Amino acid sequence: MSNSIIDKTAKLGPGTTLGNFCIIGRNVEVGRECRLGHHVVIHDGSCIGDNVRIDDQTVIGKFPMRAANSAVTKDQELPPTEIGSDGIIGTGVVVYRGATVGRKVLIADLSTVRENVSVGDYTIVGRGVAIENFCKIGRYCKLETNVYITAYSELEDRVFVAPCAATSNDNYVGRTEERFKHFKGVTVKKGGRIGVNATILPGKTVGADGLVAAGAILTRDCPDGKIMAGTPAKVFRDVPEEQRLENQGWKD
Repeated sequence: MSNSIIDKTAKLGPGTTLGNFCIIGRNVEVGRECRLGHHVVIHDGSCIGDNVRIDDQTVIGKFPMRAANSAVTKDQELPPTEIGSDGIIGTGVVVYRGATVGRKVLIADLSTVRENVSVGDYTIVGRGVAIENFCKIGRYCKLETNVYITAYSELEDRVFVAPCAATSNDNYVGRTEERFKHFKGVTVKKGGRIGVNATILPGKTVGADGLVAAGAILTRDCPDGKIMAGTPAKVFRDVPEEQRLENQGWKD
């Protein structure tokens, strides 16, 4: 006998299995051959593709929390969460309502994906990564352990972000009313890379195939195909030819 709570309007595809004490909300759709661990919660209306693995204690479709003085979280109607087929979602992950996750995406343990976020196909979201609201993450990206992507950011396809890299969207650091006019996340163009523990300041752009070196602080844009290093970061040299995106033999 199942000890999960499954709303009568929910639809579970053939071959889908549930662990103990799962909760499946109203009008949820879970595709065929999915595997849900123990204590998984899927909120109303969420749609899960086929052959998706969701590990213990993960929550899909969570409604955002809005603090009374929040600067970037808005009261709004949000569409149901969508999770593409053939993906893996680890333990203790939270994917908010209004997020869209593509096919064959891996979201590792303890990560969060906020509302109004899209994650492209084949992207890897590492352990403990936080992707804030109003972000767009491209295809084939890799966000490694404990990366922080600030709200209103865009990462194009094939972007690589090393562990503990951080981004910011508030040049006023939480002070003055003026700051509300200038919130701006970061942009990383196709093939851009950010090294371990680097910091990208608000509104800055990492150009196509650009590289921000480990530990750097990016206070101005990184040109296409250049390496910037230091604090503050300055142009160091060109990205080596053998490291350029077009020389990797990857096919989209």
